Amino acid sequence: MHRLRLALNQIDATVGDLHGNADAVVHRTREAAERGAHLVAFPEMILTGYPVEDLALRSSFVEASRSALVALAARLADEGLGDLPVVVGYLDRSSAQPRYGQPAGAPQNAAAVLHRGEVALSFAKHHLPNYGVFDEFRYFVPGDTMPVIRVRGVDVALAICEDLWQEGGRVPAARAAGAGLLLSVNASPYEREKDDTRLELVRKRAQEAGCVTAYVAMTGGQDELVFDGDTIVVDASGAVLARAPQFAETQLVLDLDLPAAAADAPNGVVDDGLRIDRVVLSGEPVAEPGPVEYPGTIVPPLDDDEEVYRALVTGLRAYVRKNGFRSVLIGLSGGIDSALTAALAVDAIGAEHVYGVSMPSKYSSEHSKDDAAELARRTGLHYRTVSIAPMFDAYMGQLGLTGLAEENLQSRLRGTTLMAVSNQEGQIVLAPGNKSELAVGYSTLYGDSVGAYGPIKDVYKSTVFRLARWRNKVAAERGETPPIPENSVTKPPSAELRPGQVDTDSLPDYDVLDAILARYVDRDEGREEILAAGFDADTVTRVLRLVDNAEYKRRQYPPGPKISAKGFGKDRRLPITSRWRESG
Repeated sequence: MHRLRLALNQIDATVGDLHGNADAVVHRTREAAERGAHLVAFPEMILTGYPVEDLALRSSFVEASRSALVALAARLADEGLGDLPVVVGYLDRSSAQPRYGQPAGAPQNAAAVLHRGEVALSFAKHHLPNYGVFDEFRYFVPGDTMPVIRVRGVDVALAICEDLWQEGGRVPAARAAGAGLLLSVNASPYEREKDDTRLELVRKRAQEAGCVTAYVAMTGGQDELVFDGDTIVVDASGAVLARAPQFAETQLVLDLDLPAAAADAPNGVVDDGLRIDRVVLSGEPVAEPGPVEYPGTIVPPLDDDEEVYRALVTGLRAYVRKNGFRSVLIGLSGGIDSALTAALAVDAIGAEHVYGVSMPSKYSSEHSKDDAAELARRTGLHYRTVSIAPMFDAYMGQLGLTGLAEENLQSRLRGTTLMAVSNQEGQIVLAPGNKSELAVGYSTLYGDSVGAYGPIKDVYKSTVFRLARWRNKVAAERGETPPIPENSVTKPPSAELRPGQVDTDSLPDYDVLDAILARYVDRDEGREEILAAGFDADTVTRVLRLVDNAEYKRRQYPPGPKISAKGFGKDRRLPITSRWRESG
C-alpha cells in the first residue's frame, strides 16, 4: 500500500470571475502544500463558476477560460507550488468538429490536472445531465476518455459529477483501468434530502469501481441554485472515511493508504467506449510515510430544518454579495412570511444591512403592526412606518374601486412604496411570497410580488411555519432572543386586505393544500393519482385549476433559492398558454 495525502477543497466560485476564482485556487493550493498534500482537487468548473449557462456558447468566454487555465498552471509553478498536482474544473472546447445538433464551437464541461507549470492532462465530462435544472446537452459535447493520473505510485481515475450519477461509463472504467482511487469533482445543486441520496450514490459507485472514492463538491450559491458541499470519501466497501460540513467552505485533508499501481496497468478502450488516457506524474511512492497525520473527520449531516434554513441563507447571501448589492428592503406586515424573510436576511447579511417598512392600511390590525415593530426590535434591523392610507384614499377617490380590485390596490401601493424607497436609497427589495401562494396564484402582480429576489419562493407555507419555529428554538437554546414574534407564528395567516380576512377564506388548510401541491407540482402526479391518495375530489379539482391558471403570474416572479425537487424556475417549464386541464 502507498500513502497518498489528498486535499479536497470545498469552496464557492462566482460565475465569470476568472481572476477571483483563480486566486481562490492558488490560496487553497498553498494551504494544501503547507499541510503536506500530494494531490489537490477543486470542484467542477471552479475556474469559471457553475453553471455558466449560455456563456458556454460564447467563444470569447471559452477562450478566456482556456487562457486562464494555462495562466493558472504557470502561476502555481511561479509561486513554488508546481510540483503539487492540482485538479481544476473549467470550460473547454473539443478539437473535434461538432456533429449536427451539437452546440456550435463544441464547448465542454472539463477538468484539468495542473503540474509543473503545465496542463498535464485534460478531460471532459462524459455523462451530460439533461433534466431538472440541467441543460448540458444544449451547451456541451461529451468527453470520450478515461483519465488516469499516477501520483506517488497510485493510479487515480478522474470523473466529473454526472459521471457518477449515471450508470456505466467512468465508474466501471475506473475498475477496468486498475485505479486505486476514483476522484470525482462536482457542482451538484442542493435539494432537500439529497445528502442521503448522495451518500448512498457514492457508496454504490465505490463498490462498483472497487476502490476508494472521493467526491469533492462545491458550496455557495448561484442565482436560483444553492450548493451545499457535503464532500465525501468512502472506501471500496462504501464505509465513510471522511465527510465535510454542509454549507461551509473548507479543505478536507485525508491520509489514504492505497494499492500500488500495477506495472502492467491496462490501456486501450474500456467500458462505454472510453479510451484510457494515462499520465505518470510521480511514479515513486512516499518514502517512509510514518503514522497517519490526517485520519479524516466525519461531520454528521444537518437535521432537515436546519439544512433547509441554511440553504436559504446561503442562497440569499450569495445573491446579494455576488451581485454587488449592499442592503435589502422588506415590507413587514407582521405576518409569518415577511417575518421569516427578515430573519433569513439578518442571518445572511447582518441586521445593519436589512431595512424593514411597515405599510399599514385601514384594514391592518393593531396586533399586526405591533408584530412588525416587535420583529424589528428583536432582530435589530432598520425600521420605519409608511402609511398607505392617504395614497389609498386618493386612488379610491379617482377610481372608485370595489371588491378584489380594491383589495389588490393596497398590495400594489405597498409594492410601489417599496420600489420607490429602493430606487431612492439603493436597497434591493425581497419578495416574501411562499411556494404555496405562488402555486395557486394567491399574490398580486406588481404588489407583493415585486422584488429582486424571493428567498422563500420554493418553501411551502407549512414549512415556513416549521422553519420559523426551528429558528426561534435555536435562538432560545443559545440564550438569544428568538427573532420571530410568537404571535406571528400562532395567529391565522391573513393578507388583511378586508375586514376579518383570513387565508382559509380562499384556500384549503395549508397542510392539505401543501400535500396536494407537493404531488402535483413536485412529483407531476395527475388528478387521478392524487385522488387515489385519499384527497377530497372537489378540493383537488379546485387546487389544480388554481395552479394551472397562475402560470402567467409565476413567470413574472423574481428568482429565489431552489430547495425542492422541483421549484418554480428552470426545472419546471410549462406553457403559459395551454387549454390542457386535468379532468374533473
